[in-house]
Amino acid sequence: MSMREKVEHEIEFHPCTVRDLKRRLSRDKAGSRKVMEAVDELVHDGVICQREGVFFTVRSGRAEKLIPCAIVKLGKNFGFAKRDDETGDLFIPGRCLMGAMPGDKVLVEKFAQPRVPGSDEGEVIAITEQHNDFVGTARRIDGRLVFVPDACTAMSMQIAKDCDGGAHDGDKIAVEILSRGRRHDEHQVGVAMRFGSADEAKQCAKALLYAQDVSRHFPDEVKAEAKKLENVEVKAGDTVGRMDLRTMPIFTIDSAETKDIDDAVSVLETGDGFELGVHIADVSHYVKPGSKLDEEAFRRGTSVYYADQVVPMLPKQLSNGVCSLNEKELRLAFSCLMKLDKHGELTDYRFVKSVICSRVKGVYSEINDILAGTAEKEVAYKYAEVSSQFPAMRKLYGLRKGLRKERGCMEIESGECKLILDEDGHCVDVKKRTQGESEAMVEEFMLLANQCAAHFARTREVPFVYRVHEEPNGEKLERLHKLLQSCSINDHFAAEVPTQKELSAILDAARGTPYEKIIHTGLLRCMMKAHYEEKPKGHYGLVLSDYAHFTSPIRRYPDLSIHRILTDMVNGVGKAELAERYAGFAADASKQASEREIVAMQIERSAEDCYKAEYARNHIGQHLQGTISGVTQRGVFVELDNTVEGFVPAASLTPHGTLLTEGIRLTDPTAGKSWSLGDTMMITIVRADVNLGRIDFEAANA
Repeated sequence: MSMREKVEHEIEFHPCTVRDLKRRLSRDKAGSRKVMEAVDELVHDGVICQREGVFFTVRSGRAEKLIPCAIVKLGKNFGFAKRDDETGDLFIPGRCLMGAMPGDKVLVEKFAQPRVPGSDEGEVIAITEQHNDFVGTARRIDGRLVFVPDACTAMSMQIAKDCDGGAHDGDKIAVEILSRGRRHDEHQVGVAMRFGSADEAKQCAKALLYAQDVSRHFPDEVKAEAKKLENVEVKAGDTVGRMDLRTMPIFTIDSAETKDIDDAVSVLETGDGFELGVHIADVSHYVKPGSKLDEEAFRRGTSVYYADQVVPMLPKQLSNGVCSLNEKELRLAFSCLMKLDKHGELTDYRFVKSVICSRVKGVYSEINDILAGTAEKEVAYKYAEVSSQFPAMRKLYGLRKGLRKERGCMEIESGECKLILDEDGHCVDVKKRTQGESEAMVEEFMLLANQCAAHFARTREVPFVYRVHEEPNGEKLERLHKLLQSCSINDHFAAEVPTQKELSAILDAARGTPYEKIIHTGLLRCMMKAHYEEKPKGHYGLVLSDYAHFTSPIRRYPDLSIHRILTDMVNGVGKAELAERYAGFAADASKQASEREIVAMQIERSAEDCYKAEYARNHIGQHLQGTISGVTQRGVFVELDNTVEGFVPAASLTPHGTLLTEGIRLTDPTAGKSWSLGDTMMITIVRADVNLGRIDFEAANA
């Protein structure tokens, strides 16, 4: 059989890429060349055609019917493929997956007659782009070490001979698929990285970072640039052209363990109102466009925080050094100087490049004690240089809080927690994070500076990186109506889209009721995801027409981006030149920052789940009270007071069958029992899988 005949035969029965053809039909360069010659000849003669890099026989007529997708989820016997045009997912039976893995780009052909009438089902015809790097666990099954991917724990893949990398049963590992079969269990992988025991949250967190290509280490060229800034001091020449604010009693307020301090405040009450200064580290002075530092910061997009760890956007020579507003050290800053009237309304602002010297490294808990009148003498002494500002800060915050409430800003409880680790990095406790008065003050002052930055750019119509939060879409509104109906709350609004005041009133009404946690969490999930855009669209949640991120350039690239633009604006660069310089940059920075923010959030949430499971594993057998936070046909989710959440299977609730009512209530008609959203119940912790961040409860009083 000639090479032409072989190629046509392969493609007729199995549409495939040139790479697949070469792998199947050639053994050397000469053979690969013959394959390419045969492909070119068949295309020229109109025998075969290609789509998305996959070749088909023309007579099959299949190419135009195929849908470009990406595999997004795998189960034991099924998968889901997301269409590239984002018009929905396709269900793929396991036998029709061709061994495709999550992240693979594929072409899917829809079934003319799906098993479920009206559903979108199909089969993978070809894999156009392979994703071969995965993270999971090494497991010994039937005496053989295999790889179980986190992306689908119901399957396992063979670890190729002599490619186990020294991994042991129970190790968290990263692998590369070395060869693929037509089924998942025929794939062979090689171990690329060992992290340690999958029963340790800190090792699982390392694997999460690795899986998303987030590295603690910086490239050599980046480290070389950062090294030049190590121990750099602000000299007289650096302050030329800057506003000298060294005599102003400026100070920082952060948590005790914070090392990358990029914001400081100053507040003065005047005869006709207040003067508020928000002073931000001038990172853009040191991180120049086109530098390796800037390229790496753009790539990372954001710092990643989890447990007691941080993977910084910038090397520590900057983030903890010259760009950190350390106590008693001269620093270059970008200041937003604001004037507010006696009612707390903003009347004027200006942005200036400045030089400052923070008087003290303020700590939230200490300032909260001072405000509450419970601080020890040594704490009060520490803040002697700046404490005269506290009454003005408190008064201004009170006014701003009232204005925030007046415009309908929603005060949603986020349910954040603080993980307590021992000296070995193991989670020994989980506590609900609470916001004190000083935290709320700083948040409000930073918000105001962010608002000024966005207003400054929008009114001058220059390219910018805005923080955008849009009103809920139809799908989100439907979810919101179901949530409110399930909690017997009036879901009728004056217009199709509820106003922020209407939602704020619902939150207020829920406080102190059994539904408080459910409403706050559910309402948060019914909101659109905030993101970055180069065009101003306002912020629905904050009820602001202007909003951007100006206050954290050490840890967020959007802030660094707009510092660069604002610098040119305050230096008098014209509108046309600003557009030429930054139109493309603002669009690129917005897109990249939005994508990297999602990645960081996924890592942080997944890592938190692992640490919570590690904590729960040490409390197996304990009886605790929690609140039902979710209801499914399979059972209910229960959240403890410290935010740890676990799943109670229906079989643990009752030996009888259950009925699900609109996602809010499980009912046992036989025994006349029910379990509803917001109900309290006693549970027993029975299992905790640190590797997957999953916790299982049982009903303690079943």
